[in-house]
Amino acid sequence: MSGAAAFFDLDRTLLAGASGTVYSAAMRESGFVSRSLPGENLLYGLFNRIGETLPSMALARQAAAVAAGRSRDKMRAAGLAAAPGLVALVQPFAWPLFDEHRAAGRKLVMATTTPFDLVEPLADALGFDGVLATRYGVGADGSFDGTIIGPFVWATGKLAAVRTWAAENGVDLDESYAYSDSVFDSPLLGAVGHPVAVNPDPAMIVMATLRRWPIVNLDAPPGVVKIPVLNIELQRLAAQFARPAFMPYARFDISGVENIPADGPAIIVGNHRSYFDVAAMSVTMARSGRAVRFLGKKEVFDAPVIGPIATAMGGIRVDRATGSSEPLAAAADALAGGELVAIMPQGTIPRGPAFFDPVLKGRWGAARLAQLSEAPVIPVGLWGTEKVWPRSSRLPNVLNVANPPTVTVRVGTPVKLAHRSLKADTDKIMRAITRLLPAKARRPYTPTAEELAATYPPGYKGRPDAERDRRPGTDS
Repeated sequence: MSGAAAFFDLDRTLLAGASGTVYSAAMRESGFVSRSLPGENLLYGLFNRIGETLPSMALARQAAAVAAGRSRDKMRAAGLAAAPGLVALVQPFAWPLFDEHRAAGRKLVMATTTPFDLVEPLADALGFDGVLATRYGVGADGSFDGTIIGPFVWATGKLAAVRTWAAENGVDLDESYAYSDSVFDSPLLGAVGHPVAVNPDPAMIVMATLRRWPIVNLDAPPGVVKIPVLNIELQRLAAQFARPAFMPYARFDISGVENIPADGPAIIVGNHRSYFDVAAMSVTMARSGRAVRFLGKKEVFDAPVIGPIATAMGGIRVDRATGSSEPLAAAADALAGGELVAIMPQGTIPRGPAFFDPVLKGRWGAARLAQLSEAPVIPVGLWGTEKVWPRSSRLPNVLNVANPPTVTVRVGTPVKLAHRSLKADTDKIMRAITRLLPAKARRPYTPTAEELAATYPPGYKGRPDAERDRRPGTDS
């Protein structure tokens, strides 16, 4: 065997929860059943919270007997009707995973307990190469006869179905991948070379930890930390602390939050004055109620205090010395999944006379992301963050609570970009940010020696007269 495949469970893996509610409504519409089962919503709600249980799977096994005498065509019609709605519910970061496996030449296979005639239309709509699902026996009249043909595709039965399909299709399981949330799929995950626990139930968390299986959540970009069992992003928890009450050493004057889209992708761009910019942006994003992925220079993520906050808030660390395109790709994936991405186009905090330059220079990363994703670009003007944490200090001035400086944040409307020239788009972005700053920021200014000294990092030994040329505004 030389081929490989990626096997995906459906409920709580490709989908965030149960497909049963969608299929149940479709089966009523098609006439396969006349009414909902007693306690159906309660059962699905319990499944969504804790995953598969032995009682729920016993009921699923008995469903074949309940289907006896009912039309196979009507079940098939229900599956066809439900497929488009379920495609829309596939978790956002499953799609790049599909593309990754296809690019590597691996077949995509759905492996689920759901009846074959219900789920095959969904697998077809997703462009999968195969579907392994529980098959009900059919009589001569086209009605189900109450039996199960082949294995009940669950636990060891799912592994048996996968092994049979792999043998028939020349697939090497040692080279293959399997994705599931349920500990009952451990036999399958243990049989492939690349097992992955997705949105794992409590028992699967223990199993995956003991067996060192990767744990991912397909509703969040790769690398974003989620709290097990509660299935809450660490960023969501951290956002509870991104409030002015927890930062008494700064006052916040924030407006324009309504310009941040309530849903869908967007690129948040701001000017860079201090390491405290991340905190100011975090407070602003928390008010919008949305998670955001910060794309930032590695020094921000390595900095004390604010670095761990940036990481917890879903940050994407950029190390320009490596020349890697991975951060940009990670940001593009986040946007494709409907996320917000925040980026400081200047790339670094200006130093010396460049800090006071009324013309902001930006690198092209934000414009490139906008061109690739067609996501709206939302400008943010930051002012006063350097008073909280000057560049010359290794830590923010957290002791200044009697008379804290004011940090001003202004969120603007989307920047209209032509997507023809990265330079022209970058210039538009920087002008939009500049318009959100106080009027004095747009006028030439001669700083005092003390003000200049505050813009240099501790131990600075560079040439102040060369700082304006240090950031040419390109990514070359």
